[in-house]
Amino acid sequence: MNPFYDFQKRMLINYIIGSTLAVFGVGSVFVFHTLTLGEREAVYLIFVMLFSGVIMWGGELWLYRRHVKPIQKAFAEPTRSNVTEGIWRAHQFPVLTVRRIMGPHLLGLGIPASLLSIFGIYMGWISLPYYYIGLAWSGAILIAIMHAIVEFFLADRTVRPLLASLHNKLETAGEEKVEVSSDYYLSIRRKLIMTSIFTAVFPVVLFMLASQIRLTENDGSGIQQYWSWASLVLFVILLMGLSSSLLLYKSIESPILSLRNRFDQVRLGRFDSIENVYSDEFSTLVKGFNHMVTGIKTRDDENERLIESFFTVFAATLDARDAYTAGHSERVADLSVRIAERAGFSATEVDLLRKSALLHDIGKIGIRDDVLLKEERLTEAEFEKIKQHPVIGAKILEQVQLPHSLLPILPGVRYHHERYDGKGYPEGLHGEEIPVFGRLMAVADAYDAMTSNRPYREGMPVGRALSIIEEGKGTQWDPYFAELFLESMREEETSVLSG
Repeated sequence: MNPFYDFQKRMLINYIIGSTLAVFGVGSVFVFHTLTLGEREAVYLIFVMLFSGVIMWGGELWLYRRHVKPIQKAFAEPTRSNVTEGIWRAHQFPVLTVRRIMGPHLLGLGIPASLLSIFGIYMGWISLPYYYIGLAWSGAILIAIMHAIVEFFLADRTVRPLLASLHNKLETAGEEKVEVSSDYYLSIRRKLIMTSIFTAVFPVVLFMLASQIRLTENDGSGIQQYWSWASLVLFVILLMGLSSSLLLYKSIESPILSLRNRFDQVRLGRFDSIENVYSDEFSTLVKGFNHMVTGIKTRDDENERLIESFFTVFAATLDARDAYTAGHSERVADLSVRIAERAGFSATEVDLLRKSALLHDIGKIGIRDDVLLKEERLTEAEFEKIKQHPVIGAKILEQVQLPHSLLPILPGVRYHHERYDGKGYPEGLHGEEIPVFGRLMAVADAYDAMTSNRPYREGMPVGRALSIIEEGKGTQWDPYFAELFLESMREEETSVLSG
């Protein structure tokens, strides 16, 4: 089924409904049941309406084809540019429908009808005062506005399946969806106020015009007093319509703004529910939002647990392969967190650093057992292979396709063996060229490596390891992070001695 064909079919049905209701319903009743007409006059006015109707339909069809052309082109030649233009035009279509009705529809009917009516009065074919033409214009404008409102809402509903089809074309082609500017929207406030006021005022004004004609056709007395009274009534009704529509909009606006604000909070990662204080359809909407937030929080908690398990399993996998370094990743993670907290890292940065430290040696999975598990000192060639583990680890994690929020862990894995003086590996970065996670973790990694037992040597005493780090500040290690670590260890030693 062709969505564009369905759209045009639906628009035609909308037009028939709107025209029948407005022009041939209200309009014809207003003319033929308000005026006292002879048979010849009625026939002439029917001819006037039909002739003017043909001109009206012709002008409106011409403008409709211009308005619908971008949408038609989007389906005929569905390039991104054409589909984007089609989407923008579809969003504009309800407003363009109003313009067609207030333009060629109103003027195409009103101008020929006015000229033919004036000619008919001049020729004596209809016996009506000329100022009735002005009253007719007042009625025609009211009817056109009513017609426009009806078709606006019908068109608004009609374009939705069309927009869904156009967006689907972009998605099928692998293109990004189009974000339409708010310039293409007509606010609920404007729609509600305009509709409410017109709905309140329209029948009253139409009744006033009809009453004016009836009074004139009788004896014409009391016209001035009638319009003084009618103007006051119209003002009161207009005021009541405006007030009630504003109050109604405010009652709708409050929950909408609340929902919009909470959706913004969800986008920022804050999942607060909304207090459900509503007793209308918004109660169901708020309840649905709260269920959604609860579901997102539950899913995020599960994802966080899965991610934590992912890091723990990776670290445990490496520990299981090399019993001599069991617990190394956990210890480096704890020491790194200690330094980071002392440096004033945010909670998010500390969490990312911990994850990076847990996986900093994951690349050793890619090193052969005869090299990784060798109990004697490594040869130079074997050490060169060991030196590849930061790069291997980073590549492993890149293949995992980490979410964007976890990408900051990669530099720590890749650069934790760089030296501050540029003599480290794998890239020989110097000073603050080394990413901050790499510089910080290098201190923690070196300390644990020096104090841990290896197959070919015993771990050195803590004091000796701290002396080496003290001597290596500014050469092997970042002086700032090295000093923070040393301060932390001294405080710990003092606490133990005093305890």
